[in-house]
Amino acid sequence: MYIIETKNLCKSYGKNRGIIDINLKVKEGEIFGFVGPNGAGKSTTIRTILNFIFPTSGSGKILGKDIVKESSEIKKYIGYVPSEVKFYDEVKVKDIIKYSASFYEGVNKEEVDNLYKILDVDINKKMSELSLGNKKKVAIVQALIHNPKLLILDEPTNGLDPLIQKKLFELLEEAKKKGTTVFLSSHNLVEVENLCDRVAVIKEGRIIDTIVIEKLVKKSGLKIVVKSKEINEGKVKEIGGQVVSKENNEIIFHYNKDIDTLVKQLSKYKVEKLLISEQTLEDTFMNYYERRGER
Repeated sequence: MYIIETKNLCKSYGKNRGIIDINLKVKEGEIFGFVGPNGAGKSTTIRTILNFIFPTSGSGKILGKDIVKESSEIKKYIGYVPSEVKFYDEVKVKDIIKYSASFYEGVNKEEVDNLYKILDVDINKKMSELSLGNKKKVAIVQALIHNPKLLILDEPTNGLDPLIQKKLFELLEEAKKKGTTVFLSSHNLVEVENLCDRVAVIKEGRIIDTIVIEKLVKKSGLKIVVKSKEINEGKVKEIGGQVVSKENNEIIFHYNKDIDTLVKQLSKYKVEKLLISEQTLEDTFMNYYERRGER
């Protein structure tokens, strides 16, 4: 079953682009990443599928329910952390969580208290006394209190220190084990690669690829850094490499053929430096944005 499914979902703002023909299929129980630079359409996509803004055309379903017609019903089963967290300044943390819990059945007080402890949340402070990171922690607790079937996170680690980020990732892994589906929008490609089962890449309002993280290396190949006065871009292309950058005598290129063949080819030249590593999601992402077509 697809927890999120959209068909040619579009949102435009007059003559300005929003999102174009967004087709998502997020499987039940997976952690699904959504990456792209600022302005690519990540938050617009999220706000559209949550019916905070109406789609211009296309359709979508969450948990098999129409995102527009059945929006109120859908929200009972969703936890959401927005990129920008806003609360009433003079309200205490414990009162915000208590109010949020009143909308759901079966909220377990012990589990909520455990979330406070894990994320180091001071429930007696007013929101006006909290930093951006501490407000984000309150939003995370708010999203998790009812053990949602779907958790949607828009840049959830902004403002969080590394320790709390690690604890958040552990909470997401635990939620996945319980059957929760996680939709994670982020610009932090390392966290997406480490957490997610699949990831969609969005560029200028369009999804340009969906990547299975396990198959990332097989699909993307190796990242090679070579420094040699005898090797130029032409020779890299001859051995099947795809040049990414060149500075002085150092060339960075992608290579997805047999590594033994590569080493034999490079052994013909005097090499000052050679680094071979697996391509990361960041390498793949940059490759898309630098080379993969302008639409």
